[in-house]
Amino acid sequence: MIDFSKIKGLLLDLDGVLYVIDTPIEGAGETLKKLKERFKIRFITNTTTKPRKVVYRKLKEMGFDVEEDEIFSALEATKQFLKEKNAGAFMILTDLALEDMKDIRREPVEYVVVGDARDNFTYRNMNKAFRYLIEGAELIAAAKNKYFRDKDGKLSLDCGAFITGLEFATGKKAKLIGKPNKDFFLMAVKSMGLKPEEVAVVGDDIESDVKGGMDAGLKGILVKTGKFTPDDLRKGIKPDLVIEDINHLLEFIQTY
Repeated sequence: MIDFSKIKGLLLDLDGVLYVIDTPIEGAGETLKKLKERFKIRFITNTTTKPRKVVYRKLKEMGFDVEEDEIFSALEATKQFLKEKNAGAFMILTDLALEDMKDIRREPVEYVVVGDARDNFTYRNMNKAFRYLIEGAELIAAAKNKYFRDKDGKLSLDCGAFITGLEFATGKKAKLIGKPNKDFFLMAVKSMGLKPEEVAVVGDDIESDVKGGMDAGLKGILVKTGKFTPDDLRKGIKPDLVIEDINHLLEFIQTY
């Protein structure tokens, strides 16, 4: 159980928590407004298919109360990492994501960056990545999710399998930028001026969202929407709170 009298901020995952694919969860917009009256909010997402500004526009079009600088994305964090290093990189990403990374140097290749590239996961690209890695480049996983809920309602393969393949072939371990890397959560917490114990994360992925946040010292709240399956509760991970959807969060905070 969570003592919400001690919670001052919330990290909210997006797809699966506020909406599923392109459909807002009924009541989530009004719930978000009420949560923002009580807590500082950051929106966290491991999406690497699109830049933050596109994520922002999508949320606004769905009617959600959000500011662009409240969004923490794995793609944005990866871009900042490369800029700070002033490093050259070969990137396997979607065309839209690559356009957002156009100010990152391409040569010499010091890092290989892999995110959810969808149709850009070609043999040509994977083999180029493999060759750069065995020639000395380091591997970056912008995110390392196993799967996601696709537009047809079924689960689809995410970038984690491709990153693991490169790790297997090269013997190198990827540096993870996005969830469940605890530094990702701590950066979001720091941006609110709070301490980890004052923040709870709300997500539909029991490993990437909930366990990742709890490993960083946050409280973990699992919602049974999005990619959630009953098997998640048999993985040995014990969230601090399990709720049907984000709207049910109000029932717990109203008692404090």
